[in-house]
Amino acid sequence: MDTPIAGSDPDLALALQEAVLPTDDLAESGRSFFAYATVSGERVGYGGFERLGRDVLVRSLVVLPHARHRGIGGGMFALLLRRAFDEGGRDAWLLTTTAAPFFERAGFKPIERSAAPAAILATRQAASLCPSSAVLLGRRMSL
Repeated sequence: MDTPIAGSDPDLALALQEAVLPTDDLAESGRSFFAYATVSGERVGYGGFERLGRDVLVRSLVVLPHARHRGIGGGMFALLLRRAFDEGGRDAWLLTTTAAPFFERAGFKPIERSAAPAAILATRQAASLCPSSAVLLGRRMSL
């Protein structure tokens, strides 16, 4: 299950820092973040997105260390994409330096940065927070 949280949530920032993921712009407007827990209430991770019209930039998705290798990340990611779709997102984009195979299993394909929408490229994450070595991936979202 997912629960909306503020970008300023200290546990979100700590989880992202420990995973060496960007945190500099978490509290800026236009971002939606969620904490994920099992049905028993065990906190297992965080994720978020930034919606730019029909385009959605998937923000850092992080599974907490104690919950890794249990298949939880895929479920978290599906919930996150559903939230983005329900808010009007139709094309999802993300940048990663280490997790391309995970996202490719979810249907994302590598895209040349020059082919991404200008709104995605203008985000702080794409323009300055993620290194130029990060791979851009994209896919159409559907029900």
